Amino acid sequence: MLRTSKFVGWRAGFYRCFEVLRIAATRRISHLIMAVNPNIFAFFGTDEALVKEAAMALSEKIAPSDREFGLEIISGGADNTEHAVQIVSRTIEAIQTLPFFGGDKLVWLQGVNFFADNQTGKAESTLAAVETLVGILAAHLPPDVRVIISAGEIDKRRTFYKTLSKCAKVEIFDKLDTSKAGWEANVMGHVQERAAGLRLDFERGALERFVLLVGADTRIIDSELEKLSLYTNGRPVTAEDVSRIVAVTHAGVIFEIGETIAKRDLPRALNLIDQQLRKGESAIGILLASIVPKIRSLLHVRDLVENRGIAVGRSYPAFQAALAKLPDAETAHLPRTKEGAISAYPIYLSGQIGGKFSAGELKSALEACLEANLRLVTTALDHRLVLHQLVTRILTRQS
Repeated sequence: MLRTSKFVGWRAGFYRCFEVLRIAATRRISHLIMAVNPNIFAFFGTDEALVKEAAMALSEKIAPSDREFGLEIISGGADNTEHAVQIVSRTIEAIQTLPFFGGDKLVWLQGVNFFADNQTGKAESTLAAVETLVGILAAHLPPDVRVIISAGEIDKRRTFYKTLSKCAKVEIFDKLDTSKAGWEANVMGHVQERAAGLRLDFERGALERFVLLVGADTRIIDSELEKLSLYTNGRPVTAEDVSRIVAVTHAGVIFEIGETIAKRDLPRALNLIDQQLRKGESAIGILLASIVPKIRSLLHVRDLVENRGIAVGRSYPAFQAALAKLPDAETAHLPRTKEGAISAYPIYLSGQIGGKFSAGELKSALEACLEANLRLVTTALDHRLVLHQLVTRILTRQS
């Protein structure tokens, strides 16, 4: 019994000692992870053009002078899980292999597509490989090696992202959420900055049209700005230039249909509707996403100008400020964003076009939209015919 009790006591003491060592080691590793390594850089975000641009600029700045042996770029685009594991293995090997002639080294893991919440990224083997990589970055990075990681979407819930955020300099470049209030003004500022590099100037109305047709993706913005630069050859960009040259996105077509209705341009409205129907867009979608909102915006403008004394001038912020001063009871009927703020920009743009409709015409147009909605849903009539009849009825001036 005495020997047994001594053995039990010795074993308990051993485990207590082991636990103390384990806690100390954990704290040591945690300290290493928490410290930001100045040689590790990460660029993530849904705006892939800005991510690549930022990573490229940094690589140009910190790459060794002997780039043939000191710079190694690894493509992070994986076709499947096995490929993702191979990419991570190559990256680890590149980090741990010093240049043949010595000196500094830069490893750039470029355009990773398996950090997102997708099938490849969620695979156990991918997760294990990525965890190994971040462990090496956090604790075993050679002092003469620098690492850049760039990726599009990334699952921020993962341990990998949380750990990397603590041991690396991380920058996020996400696209602006176009469903939030004020996105247009933010994107316009972004577009003007990009346009300045091409010496492009926009006339009144041209910048707003450009933003609504193109959206918030920097890659598309840059492509369309370059086309405009070549087309205008130094002169200011007009709204007509934008309409002719800029490739219209899906959201842009929806906006453009509404614009042609506001301008009472029947031939172009019918042409755009046909284009969308040929692409598989539903007639009810065109009606509810483009035609009805535009008619409502035009009606709101007439009400604000004639009954509320709101002037629609050249300044969008001034228009917003004037709306904000109105009592809640007088703005309760206006469209809202997801956050509950007044969706003022579509109304402002409708006011820029001018009063081509009377209040009576706009009320009749809304009634015609309701009738068309019922015909699309409850009858077997040709949907193209229903939309053509509706738009013709709205845009044709009654004698």
